Amino acid sequence: MISINRLPQPVIAKVQGVATAAGCQLVASCDLAVASTNARFGVSGINVGLFCSTPAVALSRCVQRKQAMQMLLTGDLITAEKALSFGLINEVVDPSQLDIKTTELAERIAKQSRFGIQLGKRLFYDQLECNNLEDAYALGVKCMTTNLQHPDVTQGIDDFVNKKK
Repeated sequence: MISINRLPQPVIAKVQGVATAAGCQLVASCDLAVASTNARFGVSGINVGLFCSTPAVALSRCVQRKQAMQMLLTGDLITAEKALSFGLINEVVDPSQLDIKTTELAERIAKQSRFGIQLGKRLFYDQLECNNLEDAYALGVKCMTTNLQHPDVTQGIDDFVNKKK
């Protein structure tokens, strides 16, 4: 799960069926997630007396505290729509569109600057671990300064100013 966070490339979960326990943890650990309308999510270990401790780590960093605790303490499966409202997934699609929509999302990201994506992903997770807002902004400023010096940005700004595609 830590490796997903550390990969320079964005990782997109594509969920068709039931993602429970470590499966739900995997979805929560991914950078983005698309699910079909028939997908279900849960951390149901508590139903046999086992608190889903490691899935709780990813889940609590992905959804709000009360929603994470509800899932962890009840063991109930939630619908894709509820997972969307909790912030566990990004989009709910018809099962027939799952592959198409997930591929479209990946292609939109792949068109962006590789350097910008890698730098931004690292900053996103690093700043979440900061103990205070000032440290998070210091990381953000450092990232922005580094990013502004990259040729992709120079070209992108020039294209924007000169109204090039």
